[in-house]
Amino acid sequence: MRPLILLHGSWHQPAHFDDVAERLRREGVEVTVPDIGARPVAESTRIVQEIVDQAAEPPVVLGHSYGGVIASGLQGVSYLILLAAIVSEPGETAQYWIDRVKEETGREPEPLPLIFDDAGLTHLDLTTVREVMYADCSDAVVERATALLRPEPVSIFTESPIGAAWKDTPNTYITCTEDRALAPEMVAHFAARCETTVTWRASHSPYLSRPVELATLIRERL
Repeated sequence: MRPLILLHGSWHQPAHFDDVAERLRREGVEVTVPDIGARPVAESTRIVQEIVDQAAEPPVVLGHSYGGVIASGLQGVSYLILLAAIVSEPGETAQYWIDRVKEETGREPEPLPLIFDDAGLTHLDLTTVREVMYADCSDAVVERATALLRPEPVSIFTESPIGAAWKDTPNTYITCTEDRALAPEMVAHFAARCETTVTWRASHSPYLSRPVELATLIRERL
């Protein structure tokens, strides 16, 4: 099996992928989960690219949510799994997608429940985070996931990927029908850019609510 790199989304961290990562490691998969939080896109991409370059063979990369932005900038990857991910080209920022949805539908997408502090950081509103991120997760899973959340700089909304690896790398997009973090109109665009689409009845975080199914899907692509 090829090596695997798991890329977490904004406000999250590697520990959110512990369940899936450990299931695959027990089956002999070499799994790396780098910390790509609170860094500029170019820096996070460089960190992950170094892992790709040092791998014994081209790895499979899974990018969740904002992790898809980092995955898009990588070179030398054998396969991309884009899990409820942002699939953008250079120059396509969060504001680009907001404006595009508004142009197509006549309304702005529902905003994420964020709290902005005086230091220029954003925090997920813990009073509504379950509804948006973890609606199909158990109480215990939600409690742990929420405790692991971290702030992110406002700049994540103004950055875009440094490449578009999904254009020439085999890939699968996983659409989550109960996702409340990404507007469905955006997800439709993201999925349309990918070779294969899998649709799950899940919230934004199936690595927590459906770890067995996700580990199985990953294993089939290693």
